[in-house]
Order: sequence, then structure tokens, then C-alpha cells
Amino acid sequence: MTTSSILNTTPTPASASSAAASLSASSASAASIQNTFLTLLVTQLKNQDPTNPMDNSQITNQLAQISSVGGIQQLNTTMQSLATSFATGQSLQAASMIGQTVLTGGNSLALSSGPVSAGVQLTGSASDVSVQVMDPTGAVVSTIDLGAQSSGVVPFQWNGTTNSGALAAAGNYTFSVKAVSGTQSVGATPLAAGAVNSITLNNGSVVANVSGLGNVPLSQIVSIY
Repeated sequence: MTTSSILNTTPTPASASSAAASLSASSASAASIQNTFLTLLVTQLKNQDPTNPMDNSQITNQLAQISSVGGIQQLNTTMQSLATSFATGQSLQAASMIGQTVLTGGNSLALSSGPVSAGVQLTGSASDVSVQVMDPTGAVVSTIDLGAQSSGVVPFQWNGTTNSGALAAAGNYTFSVKAVSGTQSVGATPLAAGAVNSITLNNGSVVANVSGLGNVPLSQIVSIY
């Protein structure tokens, strides 16, 4: 076998780059990838064609590629660490919410022995806002007039009194909201209320356990009062 045929079977710059790219896509650590890459590069240098050696730019380019792989992996590790630290700090701050009433998206009302709280989120100012409370069959049992309201979150309470003046039976109710500005409709989102029982960190997200509403991500809590 001639020297030329032996040299033609040795790794080329393209093959070394492909191997490094393949390794970078695997789950191996950055150190393992670098060691394998350097082994390939040294083998390539030992077996290169003396009449056509690799130039410095090829070597520099391949070293830059593996450095980029290691740098990106280190950056990802750092970002994950920062995200975990942020979520932990957020959960500690959120612990001060325990025992407080919060508003989040929902239209449920749980009437028991006293007034029940809820809220409305308006996209704009309204000249009139009204709330209709409905029983489990969908029948309207009470209408609450909130009057003119500015945009934003508007808390309200239902004292359990029906339109006839009687006291509604304890149980679960729902409500709908209608808001207008003159003759134009205004966007209105119903908000359910509940007391925060506990705060947990679940898969990097801070979650509040809210009485009557279950687990609510902190990002979905609209107001605390």
C-alpha cells in the first residue's frame, strides 16, 4: 500500500468537524466532547499529508467550534441555576400571601354563612357594570349593580340576598358580568376569590393553593387584598 493511499484514509477536517457536531448534539458533557475532539484533532495532525498539511485557519476554526459548544453548555447551566434561584426567591416572597384573599380568573361563588367576595377585570372605563348571580340550574337569583367603574380590577361582595329580598341557600353559585360605556360594550372578565392556604414550588413554577379554587399559578393571580 502506498503512502498516498494511507493518507487518503485518515480523518479530514470535515470529518473531525462532523464528529464534533454529532457529539455536541448528544447528552455527553462538554468536557467529554472536548476530550474526544482533541483526540480526533491530534490523530488528524499525526496523519496529515506532509505535502498538503492543514493550515492554521482550519485548526483555529475547529477549536473555535468546540469552544462554542462548551460555552453554550456552560451558559445553559448558568441560566438554569439562575432560574431556579429566582423561582425559590419568588416562592419565599409569595409566602407572605398565605392567609390573604386573592382574585384569579373564574366565575364561582361559594355561599356559606356570610358575604362572598369576587371581582371583575375591566379593559376600559365603564359607565355601568352589573353582575348576575346564578344558581346551579342557571337561573338568575341576584343582580348586583356596581355602577360606573374605572378600568382595572373591581372587587365586589354578594351578601347572599336574592332579587326577592330572601336569603339564598348556602351552596355553589356562578356569576356573569356586563359592562358598558354608553352604548358600547366594555371587556369584562369575572374573577373568583379565595384565601391562600399555602405556597409551593412545582417544577420551577410558584403555585398558590387557594381555598375553593385549588392550585393557582402565581402568574394567574390578578389581585391581592
